[in-house]
Amino acid sequence: MKKIFRYIAATLLAINFTSCSDFLDKEVDLSLDAEQVFQKFENTRGYLANIYAYLPDAFVGYTDGQFRGASRDCMTDNALSFWSVHYYHSVLTDAYSSTKHSFAEDFWPKNFRGIRAANNFLKYARESVVKNTEMEGDDNRLYDRYMAEARLLRAIFHFDQASWFGDIPIIGEDENGEPILFEYTNPEQMNMARTNCADALKWIANECDKVKDVLPFRYAQEELNWGRVNGAAAYALKARALLYRASALHNPNNDASWWREAATAATDFIMKNKTQSNPYKLYTTTDNDPNKNYYECFISTPHLNNEYILSRSEWNTREIELFLAPCGFSGSVNSTGRTNPTQNLVDSYETKNGLSIDKDASYDPQKPYVNRDPRLEQTILHHGSIWGDAKQDEEREVDVTYGSGKDYHELHGGTLTGYYTKKFLNNMSFKSPTTYTHACPIFRYAEVLLNAAEAINEAEGPDNAYQYVNEVRARVGMPAYSGMTQSQLRERIRNERRIELCFEDHRFFDERRWKLFEGKTAASERNLPYYQQVYNLYGVAVTPEQSTVFNYGPAEMHQSRAFNSPKNYYFPIPDAEIKRLPNLGQNPGWEMGNSSNEAATPTE
Repeated sequence: MKKIFRYIAATLLAINFTSCSDFLDKEVDLSLDAEQVFQKFENTRGYLANIYAYLPDAFVGYTDGQFRGASRDCMTDNALSFWSVHYYHSVLTDAYSSTKHSFAEDFWPKNFRGIRAANNFLKYARESVVKNTEMEGDDNRLYDRYMAEARLLRAIFHFDQASWFGDIPIIGEDENGEPILFEYTNPEQMNMARTNCADALKWIANECDKVKDVLPFRYAQEELNWGRVNGAAAYALKARALLYRASALHNPNNDASWWREAATAATDFIMKNKTQSNPYKLYTTTDNDPNKNYYECFISTPHLNNEYILSRSEWNTREIELFLAPCGFSGSVNSTGRTNPTQNLVDSYETKNGLSIDKDASYDPQKPYVNRDPRLEQTILHHGSIWGDAKQDEEREVDVTYGSGKDYHELHGGTLTGYYTKKFLNNMSFKSPTTYTHACPIFRYAEVLLNAAEAINEAEGPDNAYQYVNEVRARVGMPAYSGMTQSQLRERIRNERRIELCFEDHRFFDERRWKLFEGKTAASERNLPYYQQVYNLYGVAVTPEQSTVFNYGPAEMHQSRAFNSPKNYYFPIPDAEIKRLPNLGQNPGWEMGNSSNEAATPTE
């Protein structure tokens, strides 16, 4: 019998990456065949745990400091990567081809390996071994639960594949209802036409329906099951998949029924959550301080956090501190600060009056960080921010003074925009460094609320949408929205998603599903406020004249992005795959011989 672990990772451990969940610590002997694995409960459990290794992870780049050690928001208008060899730059400049695309060559095979692993489990796991006993607690009908976990993981991998590549093959069940066990290297099995992305997203939502009420909505013994998919994750995936399906990229005729489906999916989560004895909720500090609530959500308790519905296994590491902190902090270890938020993102934060900065007369561009949405200070480090471990006498003001500031440029790090990323960053001593628990959510409750607000506004208008976006704003003390038209609220919800979900792998997909690039060029949008521009990227140069002066203008690198439509809505299917499996077809614009210089829509 063929070894079924051919495509299974040998371990869940990566560089500086450890699991904090008991079930994820289970490993299996990779030399075993199907009969040997699934005849024992421990091996069956370990196999299921290994499937979780394929979950998407917004932090995975930090294991590769040379080529990916920054946030994937550096492929968007939210941030730039300081390090010139990072792969993100080639996405911004449309410099990749289908023959060599670093992200496509990673995501395409990884998700199919995860799908194959899930189908192996669904085919071979035995009820007689796992048992399906009626009992109280999380292990009620355990075989059914394990099968539901594998099915939901398979749906997540399909969703991730569709997000990056659009149309995808659906690898579910065959005509006899048996899970499809393809050999990834076998052209005869994999040479199939892809399913239209909107249909794939609907299939994913239907898969969620099959398991969302089989799995516990939330585990009673969460400390033993943290990181497992649950019913809440199925509800959340369905809501996101249908939201994407209803968006302009997949719904060119703006079919209102698709928006209603997305709205129902999001509110179904919210209503189900309200019936729970331990519901998900927005994180707040003990004293509910709006100036701390947001930052502390990602720092204090990424483990067993009531806002996190699902996250990739947790990291015990200081790599994130080294890659995010301003470059002037050093000691026994040195920071490099390679994720630089853009002025575009900074300007998207409203004033405390709930107004955009260009619509509030109180905003002073020479005192730009005064009286702003509290999330600005909790997400971004700017000139004058107080940072550093006070106990080790490292606390000081961040100094990004152009050319001479401590935090402007060093050999291996610096800022191209005048900013650094504070979100996910612990205030570590660089003289006496330690490690911290990190986790980036795949689903969290704030996103569900924003999904509901967006879908309801599109389906029926603002009246019933306000409550959900206003709940997110209330956590940080921002004024509630009211009295808006549908289009006005649409823009505010999109802005709210941008700042609330930044650096969590949302902006790349939101830019595209909303088709923000259409009808604009780099030249045509220059008179718009920075926060409304998607082609041109901006920063601030702080100069020490008679007094500190903030000079706003193009970022130091990649002052304009290249976005060619329809090419850059998706990554290419790797060219080697197209040659091997021609029935897959290539995404538009990525056909061999179509370089970025030949793309359809110039940016100037």
